[in-house]
Amino acid sequence: MSSPDLLCAALAQCRTIAVVGLSPKPHRDSYHVAQYLQQQGYRIVPVNPVVAAQGDQILGEPCYASLSDAAQALAAQQLRIDMVDVFRNSADVPPIAEEAIAIGARCLWLQRGICHEQAAAHAHAAGLQVVQDRCTLVEHQRLHAAGLL
Repeated sequence: MSSPDLLCAALAQCRTIAVVGLSPKPHRDSYHVAQYLQQQGYRIVPVNPVVAAQGDQILGEPCYASLSDAAQALAAQQLRIDMVDVFRNSADVPPIAEEAIAIGARCLWLQRGICHEQAAAHAHAAGLQVVQDRCTLVEHQRLHAAGLL
């Protein structure tokens, strides 16, 4: 499911990325990856219920408790979430996949070390592009260096 064409299409077409599990701590992988994507011109939408409950921002963007909350806030601005980039345990993926389908995301991207075949198959059957066990930062850099992005 992670062919170069799929990876390229996902990163080229999906410009608004909800990062589920985005940490406010700069030393965490989720923060570093989201910061890189933001620097590349992607709109980052932090999803972290703990940070959202505090009313804080991450990377200068308001943080939301759920994908549904984030999608609703963006819809008010005539925007939508294109990609759901997941930094959570594999066991946490099924409800995230359900929400990604419900909000009409184009892509469900599970970061390196994260796989859930059932949830991935369900999202794929619902029409989402699905990437598992890959890092958005690494793939963006690789595809950009190859002249594909």
